[in-house]
Amino acid sequence: MDFVSIIKQKANDYFGEIQAIRQHLHQYPELSFEEIETAQFIADKLTEYGIPFKSGIAGTGIVGTIEGKNPRTNKIALRADMDALPIIEKNEVAYKSTKDGIMHACGHDVHSACLLGTAKILNELRESFEGSIQLIFQPGEEKLPGGASLMIKEGVLEDKAIKGIVGQHVYPELETGKIGLRSGKYMASADELHVKVIGKGGHAALPQHTVDAVLMASTIIVSLQQLVSRNAPPTVPSVLSFGKIEGLGATNVLPDVVTLEGTFRTMDEVWREEAHKKMVRLAESIAEGMGGKCEFEVRKGYPFLTNDAKMTAEAYKAAQDYVGAENVIDLDLRMTAEDFSFYTHHTKGCFYRLGTGNIAKGITHKVHNAQFDIDEESIKIGMGFMAYQAICQLQMD
Repeated sequence: MDFVSIIKQKANDYFGEIQAIRQHLHQYPELSFEEIETAQFIADKLTEYGIPFKSGIAGTGIVGTIEGKNPRTNKIALRADMDALPIIEKNEVAYKSTKDGIMHACGHDVHSACLLGTAKILNELRESFEGSIQLIFQPGEEKLPGGASLMIKEGVLEDKAIKGIVGQHVYPELETGKIGLRSGKYMASADELHVKVIGKGGHAALPQHTVDAVLMASTIIVSLQQLVSRNAPPTVPSVLSFGKIEGLGATNVLPDVVTLEGTFRTMDEVWREEAHKKMVRLAESIAEGMGGKCEFEVRKGYPFLTNDAKMTAEAYKAAQDYVGAENVIDLDLRMTAEDFSFYTHHTKGCFYRLGTGNIAKGITHKVHNAQFDIDEESIKIGMGFMAYQAICQLQMD
């Protein structure tokens, strides 16, 4: 069976419907773990398509199932996230967010809409493939502890028939029509650092009567940078950045307390755990040595994301079939993070990028930007390629 031609035709036929779904979701965004209306909308669509599902997983999560022939032989999971970001949208479009201060600025509306389109296509082709498809509509990708970790705890990967999981993400850096892939390690782990440096405030002109929390904090920042650069294995990417420093003193007032907030990212779980301990120990010792105190909290976030070599090779071949070899791009390592990574530490995974940019149309803003948008023509590839890849992954030995 010529699945490529059949799926492309169905994607074209359903484009208007799935485009309208994307625009609806964009107009009514909801923050992480608050996706109540979004989940109900998706549930209604799955009901309309005749696809059985379970709802209320990890709060608002939904898992649907499409059974092909011999459904227990093997299963592939497909994942889309549903949550939006606390951003005021600056786009002037007919489908602009109706909720003040909330926007789908990371494309999760696209992911959910495309997965619904994929579901509709696969459900109509279920007599043409062996195995079954699990549809995961996940809450809370943008917020710790990550909806993926919670859905795993509630058993979405416990079915022993599941041979792997696939996820796609919008990528405005790629023009519509292109797909980006990378085998092996792809995205970093992400941990939040919350540091409270406690000294003794006083007059800035009389430092001998104070314990300078500002100086302690600055020494800690510089020393932690040196710690990471001198202790991280040279072959393991690592990033330490502090994005917030708050010390409520004045030109002539040294504060009692300075707080720091930052992020630590890497691609090795052993080094990650070691770095946590070393950073805490160093910061505390610096503060103590300077006469103060340091309270250092590491809020452990998402692990690094790794793409299974065999699944990714199959995805490469499928992408070449679907969009042509000239439109399949090798991705670089990224130090950003994604909670899809949790799935890849429990089963084989393939996380790829869907080109959504269009320079000619002025669609170039990156994710998490108040003017982020997509070339909606990419929706055709978004739903079609995921459907085709799912069938290819099921057929893989």
